[in-house]
Amino acid sequence: MLIGFEEIKKDAEIDSYFKATNVYLANMGAIVHDYEHSLTVAENSRRILEALGYPQRETELAEIAGYLHDIGNVINRYDHGRVGGALVFSFLLRMGMEPEEIAVVVSAIGNHEEQTGSPVSSVAAAVIISDKADVHRVRVRKTDFSTFTTRDRVNYAVEHSQLKIDLDLRKITMELTIDLEISSVMEYFEIFLTRMVLCRRAAAHLGCEFELLINEARFL
Repeated sequence: MLIGFEEIKKDAEIDSYFKATNVYLANMGAIVHDYEHSLTVAENSRRILEALGYPQRETELAEIAGYLHDIGNVINRYDHGRVGGALVFSFLLRMGMEPEEIAVVVSAIGNHEEQTGSPVSSVAAAVIISDKADVHRVRVRKTDFSTFTTRDRVNYAVEHSQLKIDLDLRKITMELTIDLEISSVMEYFEIFLTRMVLCRRAAAHLGCEFELLINEARFL
């Protein structure tokens, strides 16, 4: 059975876990992983594959995986990718998705974290890049600057972020504008270097170059 993105968004069970996830992460003071983040990752995952000419169904599977990629946080913040893949397997099986498509979605979710992830498919590659590109100060939940972790500070420093796909040049570009009074470029790399390396591998899987621009200067 073909399960579409709209059906995923309307599923009451999935939505219950989404709501609980955001409550639990709020109690931890973690970076926001709400509907907006999930929808942003979903949209950009689909957009990457669309721009590169992938089949429509593959772009929709990327959209589904992007939307569900963080749901494993309902169990624990750590290793939430692999946990989330197992959870989503049960959701999609219940909904009647074909096994071949379930495999694509859950492997993308299980491989989106930089510690253990790998671009095992075009869908996984798109989700990796889209997730790591969603950095911005609006995702910082804390209001007391003295309690910020380095990750909080780096995210809070980002005033603008944009993901661009150039089909002709086969280039995927992540553009950031950072307030250097809040976080230095070196601090950004301290936190995000492993993520950017994974993004470069993901772009290569899609036959593209990955480029990182910070304040209009190229770093990758």
